[in-house]
Amino acid sequence: MKIRGFLFLALIALVAVWAFTLPGDYGDKDEVLMQSILSSMNKLHYEPLEIDDNFSERAFKLYLESMDGSKRFFTIDDINTLEKYKHQIDDQVSTANFEFFELSRDLMNKRVDQIEGIYKEILDKPFDFTINERFEFDEEKVEYAKDEAQLRDYWRKALKYRVLDRVVGNLEKQEKAANGELEEEEKEEEKKKDKDEKDVLDMTFEELEAEARKDELKVHDDWFERLSKLRRSDRLEIYINAVTSSFDPHTNYFPPKEKEDFDIRISGRLEGIGAQLRVEDGDIKVIRIVPGSASWRQKELEADDVITAVAQGEEEPVDVVGMRLDDAVRLIRGKKGTEVRLTVKKVDGSTKVIPIIRDIVVLEESYAKSTILSTEGTDYKVGLINLPQFYADFTKTGGRNCAEDVDKELHSLIEEGVSGVILDLRNNGGGSLNEVVDMSGLFIEKGPIVQVKSKDADPRILRDKNSQVTYDGPLVIMINSGSASASEILAAAMQDYGRAVVIGSNSFGKGTVQRFINLDRTVPVTMADVRPLGSVKMTTQKFYRINGKTTQLKGVAPDIALPYRFDYIDTGEKKHDFPMAWDVIEPIQYNTEFTINNLDKIKQMSADRVKSNETFALIDERAKLLKEERDNPNDNLNLEKFRKHQADSEARNKKYEDLGDEEIGGLMVTTPSFVIPSVEADSAQLARVEEWHENLQKDVYVEEALHVINDIIGSTTKKRRRK
Repeated sequence: MKIRGFLFLALIALVAVWAFTLPGDYGDKDEVLMQSILSSMNKLHYEPLEIDDNFSERAFKLYLESMDGSKRFFTIDDINTLEKYKHQIDDQVSTANFEFFELSRDLMNKRVDQIEGIYKEILDKPFDFTINERFEFDEEKVEYAKDEAQLRDYWRKALKYRVLDRVVGNLEKQEKAANGELEEEEKEEEKKKDKDEKDVLDMTFEELEAEARKDELKVHDDWFERLSKLRRSDRLEIYINAVTSSFDPHTNYFPPKEKEDFDIRISGRLEGIGAQLRVEDGDIKVIRIVPGSASWRQKELEADDVITAVAQGEEEPVDVVGMRLDDAVRLIRGKKGTEVRLTVKKVDGSTKVIPIIRDIVVLEESYAKSTILSTEGTDYKVGLINLPQFYADFTKTGGRNCAEDVDKELHSLIEEGVSGVILDLRNNGGGSLNEVVDMSGLFIEKGPIVQVKSKDADPRILRDKNSQVTYDGPLVIMINSGSASASEILAAAMQDYGRAVVIGSNSFGKGTVQRFINLDRTVPVTMADVRPLGSVKMTTQKFYRINGKTTQLKGVAPDIALPYRFDYIDTGEKKHDFPMAWDVIEPIQYNTEFTINNLDKIKQMSADRVKSNETFALIDERAKLLKEERDNPNDNLNLEKFRKHQADSEARNKKYEDLGDEEIGGLMVTTPSFVIPSVEADSAQLARVEEWHENLQKDVYVEEALHVINDIIGSTTKKRRRK
């Protein structure tokens, strides 16, 4: 999150002080890194921990979960060996001693090598699916293997389950084909297979089982190939993050390359070619070309191309076959205006060198967008603004800021004559704190938006100081369990002011502020050779609503709650290890801008609609079934019992198959006139808009939000001042 002026200067001053008070004799970069992190945490974290045995237990738990949470590698003997250090991690990190880390890494490497032989041996022989035995899915119920024989048996059951699942899937295909029920895509999938491969539709059970083991062997070979490419630095990153996350779930270490990726996600733009890549069979394959990007304009790079080498302009190409994806991506990315030459293998087997001039890749799906909704039976036009995240141009390189974008969308919607606005913050994970304050100011005249408290300091009140209001009409804000941090601040502020009706499900519950601390600034200039060290995203502050309650842990409760697929499963902040607590501070005085007349009646009208809405009833039923299925998974490795459980589950789920697939009658989505010129000039944007509109026309939550805002529009609004 963006640091305001005086706080930024304070942090830099503080960093400068301790940069020269660190012990001088570190030995190597890892020691400097650990000392810098601990020093930073002690001075800047909102609730710094005592580096003691309690801290050691936390770090030990998190590290084991990160290394082997599924308990498929370590044995009890390994754990006993590691547990000798359970209360020594505090001493080791304080002295930059990596004995525990090196031991755990050696043990893991040993087990990975051992398991590689085990899974290959297991998958070399047919499984017997007539035996009655079960596979435990719940990691909390699984115990570490008491010896290597038990570890092998765990892998046997795990692999047997995966092979059984594949076999049953192909048996179902055969049965569908026999009954003439095979979907066209499934038929096409079979046609795409190599000539030498036998169609699964014609295989015997024994052949299906052998084919499933072959497929599973390939999956595991690929996985263990990736494991073999993990560097010591990758494992060390896991260890360091266990240390930082012991303070709270959102305090994390970012190596330099990870920080770069974070900046891209939060800004919605990067400099590169605009191709989405992934590793398949050791090859780096192009999966998608980003519309409007450099690759899209150049037109030669295509989906399914395999990149074999990368050259910087006229320089010698670097072979990327078998290279880690992140390393290859960093060769391909680069500054705007520079040339990269990709050697690619085409689908037809030909090889081609494709020169691409890098440019700004704009990730359009990250940005605010709007459209117009209406429903039969009313004359109201309602604007809907979708905001996927609170993005900001932190690098000051001409990028976009979400508050400015939403302001533009609001002005355009007002010109379209909308009577109300819905702001969709579902699954918006947050972003820039300053953007929240600026965006809140678009809906109120002026006033406090959020209280931000640093450790050992009085709360700082962030206010909207601009009396100008962009939009003062009826407002609905949509949230769900994926709405976090900045989304919760905006929803809470508008709720406290009485400015908006918040609708949906309870939000995530992340009420903490993180700042990036550049660790390079924590070491003296005389130690420049250890740079770059990376950054720590550290919890330095906590959010509080203007009513004094934090959004931490409990989140924001909607004014109108709607059934949600995760209603019966714990989600959000409370699912994390060691979250910070919910608490209350003094409220501050603020003025309400609007009072919605007949709000209780509007809530009741919504409740009546939801109760009689078949889709919402199905969503609630499906949520209960999801809880039941998670508590009682299909874990029997007997073919007949596995198939019976699956058949029962499919029968129960059949009524939910088309949930969300049908267009809602009477719900109309219209492209605003200010959008039409740009979509007519850009076929890629037109395709994105059409897909979005199609999804909106099937969205029962949007339908109910539209009904609610129509009810609000039908009520008069008036200003009222709180005493």
